[in-house]
Amino acid sequence: MDTSGPYRAVTGFADSAPVWVQRAFELWTGYGLWLFGVLLAAVWWRARGRGRARAVALALLAPAATAVAYAVSEAVKSTVEEERPCRAVAGAAAPPAGCPPPGDWSFPSNHAAIAGAAAVALVMAVRRLAPLVVPLALLMAFSRVFVGVHYPHDVALGLLLGGSVAALVVLALTGPAASGVRAVRAAGTRKARTRADGTTAAGTRADGTTAAVRARGMWAGGIRTAVRAGIRLTGPGPGGESSPEVRNVPGCRMP
Repeated sequence: MDTSGPYRAVTGFADSAPVWVQRAFELWTGYGLWLFGVLLAAVWWRARGRGRARAVALALLAPAATAVAYAVSEAVKSTVEEERPCRAVAGAAAPPAGCPPPGDWSFPSNHAAIAGAAAVALVMAVRRLAPLVVPLALLMAFSRVFVGVHYPHDVALGLLLGGSVAALVVLALTGPAASGVRAVRAAGTRKARTRADGTTAAGTRADGTTAAVRARGMWAGGIRTAVRAGIRLTGPGPGGESSPEVRNVPGCRMP
């Protein structure tokens, strides 16, 4: 696929653009992926407090799917070994930030693949993010051509590859991940109920009493019961209180 013509057109436009525009694209192409990372973290933080297992699963899978898409893109890049256009296209404007070293191949664009994967995963988790993340992914892809390090087909197929891999990963694992979230929450609920209703490993009940305190209480209660039984058998006390009639037992003298 030959897209050297569009590459010359974009890099020529970049070469004639104002310096502040060039610097803005250089900053975006170098650090823009961090914004996707912040969005991924924000989506996870939002989902964890909502209580829906599916939402938490989608938030957890979004960065995982993005990582898988990057790994696939890197594998394809190492297999195809396409030379960078800044070395292969004659007559093109020199990249403002320089050309990557030899062996750092061009197809597909890892930046575009990561941006496409993150955008798709974020939209699958929170659909309202589509108007934000889709233009950001397209801008990331365009910036890679603007700074002269990729062909247009590198970034176009990078977006497609990253988005497709992320979608497949999320669709395949959302069900199992949601089940896992529910299982973890159920285990935590059972553990909390056990601690509230019974004793902990240290022998402390929910009301704060320990096993030793409860044992002393039972021992004292047993002594009180034995004393009352002895009083009933020995007859009236010093004050002359009456007690139930006690029969003489053979061999025993009553007072």
